[in-house]
Amino acid sequence: MSLPTSWHEDWSQLKAVVLGLGKSGFSALDTLVELGVEAVAVGGSADERLVDLAEVIGSRFIFDETPKVLDQLGFAPDFAVVSPGFAPSHPLVKELENRKVTLITDIDLAYRLRDKTPRVAKWIVVTGTNGKTTTCELTAAMLAADGHRAVACGNIGNPILDAIRDPEGFDFLVVELSSFQLHYLGEIHPLASAFLNLAEDHLDWHGDMQSYFEAKSKIYLGTEVAIVFNEQDPKTLEAAQQADVLEGCRAIAFSLFTPQKSAVGFVEDILVDRAFLANRAEEALEIATESELSQIGPVSDQLRANVAAATALARAADVPPQAIRRAITSFKLSPHRNQPVAEVGGVLFVNDSKATNAHAANSSLSAYDSVVWIVGGLFKGVDPAELIKKHGTRLRAAVLIGSETEQLAKLFSELLPDTAISVISGDSVMRDAVLAAQTLAEPGDTVLLAPAAASMDQFRDYADRGESFVRAVGELSA
Repeated sequence: MSLPTSWHEDWSQLKAVVLGLGKSGFSALDTLVELGVEAVAVGGSADERLVDLAEVIGSRFIFDETPKVLDQLGFAPDFAVVSPGFAPSHPLVKELENRKVTLITDIDLAYRLRDKTPRVAKWIVVTGTNGKTTTCELTAAMLAADGHRAVACGNIGNPILDAIRDPEGFDFLVVELSSFQLHYLGEIHPLASAFLNLAEDHLDWHGDMQSYFEAKSKIYLGTEVAIVFNEQDPKTLEAAQQADVLEGCRAIAFSLFTPQKSAVGFVEDILVDRAFLANRAEEALEIATESELSQIGPVSDQLRANVAAATALARAADVPPQAIRRAITSFKLSPHRNQPVAEVGGVLFVNDSKATNAHAANSSLSAYDSVVWIVGGLFKGVDPAELIKKHGTRLRAAVLIGSETEQLAKLFSELLPDTAISVISGDSVMRDAVLAAQTLAEPGDTVLLAPAAASMDQFRDYADRGESFVRAVGELSA
């Protein structure tokens, strides 16, 4: 069915089911109730506080995610808001499709409702296997340094519908989009969009790499001013070449090296723009030095790429170089991203719990010479063998956690038989893992939590895993 396209249209005759009651699911439910939609949330689990809040706002949550839950709603839904936890193969999603129920995401809903306040935000959207959150937060900081009211939201943990309902409104929404959200997403028209990189991840959800790539590639659809791709990642270029964008939209590369015309990159240790200036064939605008980048954190290839991508997006929104430099020199990384925690007995402990896949863990491992690696969790259908093989020479030892330790131990014994490993399980898994890592480490080593896997088998999420690591290291320090 055709849904309203404005906050100010009448939504009150519609009925909806929300699949999942996490942060974004509750935000969607709350928004629908505010619009006058009769809405119910369903799922296999939910935080008790959110279940109680659903009752408070005049809705409810049904603990059931099987197709028969649709017969418990008390109405036939006109549309469903699908949370990322529900893959296209999920029986409930299949049943909704069979019943011809319109499927949307909270992103689609937010785009329809973006005119709630007179201050209608322009959208900048970002996807990629890794680096999305940092790039979004950097871009928002660059916009803010130029005097704009901007917020990073979406898959970043800040629900986009909360931003839409902010009474002041925003000039810009910088929206992180996961492949899950992009799979279901309809057409939007962002000012600028970025596809940062592509590596194996979420194959259990998408089924194969081609489906994953196709979902990620939707980031460029309908872009108005600039699509940003990674010069070092041919799949992002392929997506850019195939992109269906608005007339006049430009393709802009970001690079770790000397940029070509219409690109942002590095000339030696200086970040420069050769895309957004009149004489880009012969000139470049200096943005910042690597010394200034180091005020964010250790200057890795991942950080350089994220800053270059964010700069390209900010320049697409006409942010001047001076404002971008100010943002870079004052920006701080969010926790759990290559975060030094403490040095104990000459051993550095680093929390990169956000490294939830092999691509992210590869960037993290590459930054250190001698590592005791805390690794494991839910690998989401991805084989970590290549990652283990690649970094064998820098591994002092490995501490294995998570539900797939048997598979991991087998890989280590086959690929790195001389590397010491310790397998950890039980209720105090992170405390025991940190203690084991300390025992295996020598002065000058780095104990690195970069699990290359999702966390939900043993922790609430990657943040809970990272906080557990920080607490355990704190006990060592004490």
